[in-house]
Amino acid sequence: MKNFHFYLKLMLVLVLMLPIQQIISASNINVELYTPFTKVSVAPGSTVNYKIDVINNGDQTVNENIGIRSIPRSWTHTLTASGLNVNKVAVLGNEKKTLDLKVEVPFKVRKGYYTFYAKMGDEVSLPLTINVTTAGSNETQLSCEQKNMEGTSKSNFNFSAVLKNKTPNKQNYALMASPPKGWKVVIKPNHKQATSTEVEPNATKTITYDVKPPYNVKAGTYKIPVRAVSGSTSADMELEVVITGTYEMTFTTPSGLLSANTTAGDEKKIELLVKNTGSTQLKDIELSSVKPKNWEVTFDKTKIESLEPGKSSTVYATIKAGKKSIPGDYVTKIKAKTSEVNHEISFRVMVKTPMLMGWLGIVIILLAVGGIWFLIRKFGRR
Repeated sequence: MKNFHFYLKLMLVLVLMLPIQQIISASNINVELYTPFTKVSVAPGSTVNYKIDVINNGDQTVNENIGIRSIPRSWTHTLTASGLNVNKVAVLGNEKKTLDLKVEVPFKVRKGYYTFYAKMGDEVSLPLTINVTTAGSNETQLSCEQKNMEGTSKSNFNFSAVLKNKTPNKQNYALMASPPKGWKVVIKPNHKQATSTEVEPNATKTITYDVKPPYNVKAGTYKIPVRAVSGSTSADMELEVVITGTYEMTFTTPSGLLSANTTAGDEKKIELLVKNTGSTQLKDIELSSVKPKNWEVTFDKTKIESLEPGKSSTVYATIKAGKKSIPGDYVTKIKAKTSEVNHEISFRVMVKTPMLMGWLGIVIILLAVGGIWFLIRKFGRR
């Protein structure tokens, strides 16, 4: 019986001490919510981003529910950390955790002050106020994450933009672009070519701008203004294309004919045309040849110091056939090259029998025929 009374007293002491332990633990919990900007002014349709610090000034870990209270129903908000939606947060003693609060103010909203609360547990609360400065909005936004692109004159540049109607009414936008002379811009709302598009209130539409530079464009930076205009609102932005330049050239004769006739030991002078078809200056263009054995190839100039885009230069090459060349086709390769680009042509030369040798052959044939005829006449009767 004495043991029973002892255990009963012990249990009563433990029960009475439990609230005391809870009070001691509670005295060590000291949590606060903090953000530097608790009152801001924005226009309808704006997005407000907060960084909220959950600070545990106590010694023990705190694990409590957290959320946003008293925010207007038509407003949307998210409370996240590391890309995850957060409803409850645990913070070690004497540490803090940072949460991201995103509040989207609708377009249809009355002017005035709106106060809501970030609340943790039952007692910790942080009041936040947004002042909507005007009723409704008359703003349109045209944006592009990648406004600058780089490439050559042969590149196609595709810009993906977002057209946002921040007004309370549906808008019919005319879509325009003002590229430099010679450039082409194809506008595609929702990936279909058009010059206008409709956007619902508080909605967006994807606008693609396909940009093509002219083939002979020079290296440099080019601006392309684009606009979206309706009867009551408009938006514009500027796209930028950087042309790095291309190294290209053609090498041929003015007529395009790459063949000629000559005789053994004779010379043939041909006109060659070097043209810079790229968008960057060509420097130190060297001319060289690969010729048949015992042939000679000379140039009136073996180097072109510089050649601007779209310009051409004339070079004369003299091809001398070998003295002992037999009749037939011979190929001479002529090359124009720089450190960035080169072009080679194969020039075909047909070596023919000299006219004198032809006449001499005919005379020999005639003499042979005459000799045979004489012999037949003289000895044919015997």
